[in-house]
Amino acid sequence: MKKFNIRKVLDGLTAVSSSSAASQPGNKENDLIPETLQSEHFQLCKTVRHGFPYQPSSMTFDPVQKILAIGTQSGALRLFGRPGVECYCQHDSGAAVIQLQFLINEGALVSALADDSIHLWNLRQKRPAILHSLKFNRERITFCHLPFQSKWLYVGTERGNIHIVNVESFTLSGYVIMWNKAIELSSKAHPGPVVHISDNPMDEGKLIIGFESGIVVLWDLKSKKADYRYTYDEAIHSLAWHHEGKQFICSHSDGTLTIWNVKSPGKPVQTITPHGKQPKDGKKPEPCKPILKVEYKTTRAGDPYMILSGGLSYDTVGRRPCLTVMHGKSTAVLEMDHPIVDFLTLCETPYPNDFQEPYAVVVLLEKDLVVIDLAQNGYPIFENPYPLAIHESPVTCCEYFADCPVDIIPALYSVGARQKRQGYSKKEWPISGGNWGLGTQSYPEIIITGHADGSVKFWDASAIMLQVLYKLKTAKVFEKSRNKEDKPSTDIVDEDPFAIQILSWCAESRMLCVAGVSAHVIVYRFSKQEVTTEVVQLLEVRLQYELNDAESPDVGGEQLPAGGTSSPQTSVSHSHPSTSSSSSDGIRDNVPCLKVRSTPLKQSPGYQVELVVQLVWVSGEPPQQITSLAVNSSYGLVVFGNSNGLAVVDYLQKTVLLNLGTVELYGSNDPYQRQPRSPRKSRQPSGGLGDISEGSTTSEDRCKSPTSVLTSNHQQLYNGGCRGAKMSRKLSLPTELKPDLDGRDSSFSRSRSSSVTSIDKEAREAITSLHFAETFARKGEAVATPSLWVGTSLGTVLAVALSLPPPGEQRLLQPVIVSPSGTLIRLKGSILRMAFLDSTGAIIPPSHEPWYEPNAFDDRDEREKARKRRPVSVSPSASQELSETHYAVVCSEKQAKVLALPSQASVKHSITETSFVLRSDVVQMGSGVCVACFCANGHIMALSLPSLRPLLDVNYLPLTDMRIARTFCFSNNGQAMYLISPTEIQRITYSQDTCENLQEMLGELFTPVETPEAPNRGFFKGLFGGGAQSLDREELFGESVAGKASRSLAQHIPGPGGIEGMKGAASGVVGDLARARIALDERGQKLGELEERTAAMMASAESFSKHAHDMMLKCKDKKWYQF
Repeated sequence: MKKFNIRKVLDGLTAVSSSSAASQPGNKENDLIPETLQSEHFQLCKTVRHGFPYQPSSMTFDPVQKILAIGTQSGALRLFGRPGVECYCQHDSGAAVIQLQFLINEGALVSALADDSIHLWNLRQKRPAILHSLKFNRERITFCHLPFQSKWLYVGTERGNIHIVNVESFTLSGYVIMWNKAIELSSKAHPGPVVHISDNPMDEGKLIIGFESGIVVLWDLKSKKADYRYTYDEAIHSLAWHHEGKQFICSHSDGTLTIWNVKSPGKPVQTITPHGKQPKDGKKPEPCKPILKVEYKTTRAGDPYMILSGGLSYDTVGRRPCLTVMHGKSTAVLEMDHPIVDFLTLCETPYPNDFQEPYAVVVLLEKDLVVIDLAQNGYPIFENPYPLAIHESPVTCCEYFADCPVDIIPALYSVGARQKRQGYSKKEWPISGGNWGLGTQSYPEIIITGHADGSVKFWDASAIMLQVLYKLKTAKVFEKSRNKEDKPSTDIVDEDPFAIQILSWCAESRMLCVAGVSAHVIVYRFSKQEVTTEVVQLLEVRLQYELNDAESPDVGGEQLPAGGTSSPQTSVSHSHPSTSSSSSDGIRDNVPCLKVRSTPLKQSPGYQVELVVQLVWVSGEPPQQITSLAVNSSYGLVVFGNSNGLAVVDYLQKTVLLNLGTVELYGSNDPYQRQPRSPRKSRQPSGGLGDISEGSTTSEDRCKSPTSVLTSNHQQLYNGGCRGAKMSRKLSLPTELKPDLDGRDSSFSRSRSSSVTSIDKEAREAITSLHFAETFARKGEAVATPSLWVGTSLGTVLAVALSLPPPGEQRLLQPVIVSPSGTLIRLKGSILRMAFLDSTGAIIPPSHEPWYEPNAFDDRDEREKARKRRPVSVSPSASQELSETHYAVVCSEKQAKVLALPSQASVKHSITETSFVLRSDVVQMGSGVCVACFCANGHIMALSLPSLRPLLDVNYLPLTDMRIARTFCFSNNGQAMYLISPTEIQRITYSQDTCENLQEMLGELFTPVETPEAPNRGFFKGLFGGGAQSLDREELFGESVAGKASRSLAQHIPGPGGIEGMKGAASGVVGDLARARIALDERGQKLGELEERTAAMMASAESFSKHAHDMMLKCKDKKWYQF
């Protein structure tokens, strides 16, 4: 875990920005604000990882500590205790974890990796670390076994040999079980890799070894020979003991189970084919699929349990993977949603020689973790309390809100609690180890994720936990096509037509607005009451890009016509047969992509549809995907834009106020000379849809950033642009950027100068950023007024003034007047983020109205009062004297700019020359405000406001994955997050305070617990020697008897969490014990060093005596005078 400590005091280095910051009058205005944030307030570190471990490969459980560990194919380790206690660690090599073994109740874990290394993890510290590693050089590891309360680990290999490792010192014993000694001397064939090792529960001196070919050997450790050999003609996958040590069971590749008596190796006592059809004539049953694992667990009161995965018959094509539980005469087949990776039976005792009393089965699936209750009829599953369902449908976008209003989490929780499924086990979640950390952060945090199936999930992310609060299904608003053939021809995406692209949420008023991939926008209100909507309100908007030779409409300041250039631009349809005017030649026109449902919609408490806005096809051209979105509850407006233009919708009056092509927004101020273009001549693929010509990925596109690639005509596809490629799920996302696959330009560099005067005929200027603010929209204005700020992909910011009717009845009757202000700001690169500061340097949040219950029918007066309430305008505008100054903060892919308003004097800072910014947010950090940026080259930066001094610049992670670019977001108080894999959220902090308090906030995995008492042997067993036989393994495997192992076989690597890590763990009740162990370890280490030193001294003494002897021989015959 890397910790970046940035203590370089950059405060004096404003010279860095002076090259790009012109000395304008704005600087003087900026100097009036004292800036509290300094570089020592910033430090970057990872905090926690949530979600399901991506591509899991192995699992183990500590039955005393009650902790579950899961290893993955990328070398990650995830440890789970009670809900809220989670931990993530990573093996540096990144090799797959093939097996995990707890040192039960010791606070340690052994991991075996596909690169033939084994590692010992210390779990007695909040951030587990590796104490020792051992890398095998000549053999491949296939199976490991560590007996309960033993320090000797058996390691089986691909060659069929077994090596023994001392877990304390991580050294190899000289005792080796060679495959050729284990099998019959007469046998000519190699038995195959070791697939199983375990000791007899009643006799530690007897080791059972399963070889892949079907041979099983019972090895006597003391006499170093095989007692019995059991052969079966089918390959073995797994093996399990009966707790009395007299029988064992094997699972085979033909779907059979064989049960053997230890003392009769001739043939199995019983052969079972759980899923095979038994033929009448006594022949062998038909073969089935392999049984990959079997567990055999006994109970005091009743029949034993046999639990197995796999083994289904071959004719069950399309059947889901199953776990089979055989108990007495009953066989239950439990279907799973995903393939089974591994399963474990949880038992009451850690001792293998006692009745096992199984109570649950943990099943690790490829994409889920299921725990089954064995004690209840019907085997119900436990309700999973971990946040493992982030990927239930793939995440397509997310937003992070730290420091929300305190009432929002209880409100969302109360409506979300009603969505819970029924039929779960009544018992407590069985994985209950560890202790919670002491969270010092008290502010509410919310993460919202948008998904491919159109669902939106709200998560409580306070105090480094994660818990789902509420799920909204946006697809309910639309008609669903029953089958593939029934799909509407107006679809612009192949799959996931409801996928969420952009979220806009106002936490104070609880208004939510989502934009989806089918060019649709839905406005939601929050209500605690159920309501049935007879007709879903729908607006259809015809947003088209047209450059006619005719002049643009006059934008001199009066209200713009809602029409733009071509007349029937919008149609308000309350009855749903669409105003489709497909002309005689079959060209689609005025048709939306999705059909809004015509039947009444029952809406549960929570988010309820207020309005649906859909973009329609224009003369055979599909609508462009939406690239930006904003909602404002105080003004009652929702605004969105795409690569054609901008639409402003009044959701209270359900009307379109403004519908303009991007070019028309400029009016006479347009700095670009544009070529007229006919929409029919060259079809624009919508966001990567339709036919895409093979040669379309031009070199100019290859060096464009996400937004410009989106808005350019030559869409860059993952496969380099294939002909007729329909948009896949990956392409349905707003920022489509990928290094070109031929590697000609993988640096994401960007070649577009900001002084463009003539634009490529095909390139469109998209609306990339929108922000509502109560500020000075025009230069020299005296009073701050409501306005909308629009940022484009060509680096332009335009201000639009809003004139709102008085609140109450008038607001619903009079129109909102929208007029361009003439203010135009230019930056290099696409505009990403805008924000406004007041004269003290504090953020001016967009004004909002407080939340009220929209469905309070019984109390009309309350509702009217709520309507008439003056919206919360947070700008200290007219009440203060006219010398009030605001600061507009604008961040593009290349630069940040701060403008003093209304004078419009500015200071500018170049963020990056060689790369470009993917995400930027203006965030509150303690008492100050800063701009946080994440660049395509992996750098995370912070700039002060308003002077744009660099405060932080860390090369955090190389951008290897588009998912990170698409999901990265910063929030207040130094919090940030992104999706590190399709199933996991990684949270990081850039705050020095949080980094310092993190240790306290993290949960503890290891808690001191008494090991249960060993089972009672009973009087007669003690008398006649029938109980468990113990073995002095030290005597057998220790160096004094077994000798040293070959040096070349494996090399020992001390871990970074060695003695230092143990020191950190030595606190609490186990402190003295741990300290004693540390002292011993240190003594051992010193003795080891002493031994090495002694050996070195002996070697040098030996060489000295050899030299002396040679000298003596040489000088022996010489007389004294010959010297």
